[in-house]
Amino acid sequence: MRAALLDAAAGRRAEAIGVRAYASLFGERAVRIGGATAFRAPEAPDAPMLNRVVQLGVERAATPEQLDAALLAMAGLRCYVAVSPAARPPELADWLRRRGFEPGWGWRQFRRAADDLPAAETALELVEVGPERADDFARVVRAAYGLPEATRPWIAATAALDGWTCWLALADGEPAGAAALFVDDGAGYLGFAATLPEHRGKGAQSALLAVRIRRAAELGCGEVFTETGELRPDRPSNSYRNILRAGFGELHVVPNWLSPAPTSPTR
Repeated sequence: MRAALLDAAAGRRAEAIGVRAYASLFGERAVRIGGATAFRAPEAPDAPMLNRVVQLGVERAATPEQLDAALLAMAGLRCYVAVSPAARPPELADWLRRRGFEPGWGWRQFRRAADDLPAAETALELVEVGPERADDFARVVRAAYGLPEATRPWIAATAALDGWTCWLALADGEPAGAAALFVDDGAGYLGFAATLPEHRGKGAQSALLAVRIRRAAELGCGEVFTETGELRPDRPSNSYRNILRAGFGELHVVPNWLSPAPTSPTR
């Protein structure tokens, strides 16, 4: 029972630091609606991994009116509504179904202590980057995730944001992989893990996991969190395996409900 309570608390911390990380990145694109946050990326209208409503019903029980306000903020965008295990009321999933939403690909949350660093060997060179190589960072992330060119400027801006540190993995001096660390309130969040297809299988992500965990510990973090898509037979699982090999423990899955295209809030 105690272990379950500790895992639940860790899961809530995992979700919360992820929200803080992306709120800092999205800036004015992050719209607060009651206790929920709507992340809007109109530059990528068909990318629900970017267009998301999160924390609905977590801070306080959601209402149909709050849900409709959140969906109105996402109008014209294909979006996910993340339904945390802590979300209330239980009818929230039924409300989404009645509005045309369908279960999508959920996100598994992970946690590990910022110590006992995982061993990682690669022939790639890892370099910490700032604004001078922000375009290279954005190019790798955008290409690996299939995002439109219009997202490049604000992905590149990550390298200059407070709380974020970015890395590139280089193959013969050319960008092959990318990843970032966000630190806040004594914890770290690992995001933006991306490898170009032609450089996969070279150990980039395992090495980038290790360097980010090490940096989080140097910055005084006691724990680090990350997330990736839940294990499903029809979905890739390389990131999931890399995270487990790096010593992370599994927390809960946050189900994502996928909107119709485009978002159409109706009662």
